[in-house]
Amino acid sequence: MTLQPASGALVDQIVARLEQAILTGELAQGQKLSEQTLSDRFGVSRGPLREAIRTLEGRQLLERTPFSGVRVVQLSLDDLEQLLTTREALEGMASRQAAENMTLHETRQLRVRLAAFEDSYRREGVDGVFRVRSAGDDLHTLIVRGSRNRWLIDIICNELYPLLQICRFQSTAVTLRTRQRIEVVHREHEAIIVAIERRDADAAEAAMRAHLVASRTILMAQLRGEPPATAVAGA
Repeated sequence: MTLQPASGALVDQIVARLEQAILTGELAQGQKLSEQTLSDRFGVSRGPLREAIRTLEGRQLLERTPFSGVRVVQLSLDDLEQLLTTREALEGMASRQAAENMTLHETRQLRVRLAAFEDSYRREGVDGVFRVRSAGDDLHTLIVRGSRNRWLIDIICNELYPLLQICRFQSTAVTLRTRQRIEVVHREHEAIIVAIERRDADAAEAAMRAHLVASRTILMAQLRGEPPATAVAGA
């Protein structure tokens, strides 16, 4: 695919294409980037390509190592756990402010997304969950944006989510492997939405934190190969 300048937005086009390649796993974690290969692939000169690479370094999707060049970020299990712990705090705060600030129309959209999540799982299994969670209007994203807090929105949506999305195939396959967990997630999402609908900021924050703590506990136990009983106990 050759990228062409559009209203001076060539760099943005390259950023978008590179980001998509990273988030879908087309460019694997830890993979070294070749400017020549990418330049040929996108049909662009190295100048705008380097600007795009610097942009994604700023988002921490790419990292530069002395004498080694630029690579796709590679997240360890400890990195993932720290990101998920950070997410709990930030999304808890976002849910609190969403309960205070979301409009009636926006809360209704949460119901729409919850129904879409369930429908996709029934029809397509985990693949459907991947598709719904990759959408820009998924349930968690709607709640974050509904907080009306531009700092939270920027940090969570533009910095935290892209890093977590790199691991989404692995993590979703693990945490949503069974119907039992899907049903629990549905109840957890329902509790969050009810709290927001009732404008109960304390309950909204508590419900979101409980949901993310449970998911993190189960995910990390399974990724570390701990016995199933340990994972279930953390649910």
